[in-house]
Amino acid sequence: MKALVEDVEAVDVREIQRNGATLIEIRVAQSDMGKIIGRQGRTVRALRSLAHVAGLRKKHRFILEIVE
Repeated sequence: MKALVEDVEAVDVREIQRNGATLIEIRVAQSDMGKIIGRQGRTVRALRSLAHVAGLRKKHRFILEIVE
């Protein structure tokens, strides 16, 4: 995640257990929000796909959210 942003110090990743799933919250600086989302949402969609595949392998559900 830190490789995608300029303000590395502002990156905060939290893992929250909720209803049998793991919610992964990602917080970045406002100026880096566009880089995390990507053009037409491609970057965040790719990150969510990776979380989905990891969940399939571990038989667990992962939910990825970008928090402002």
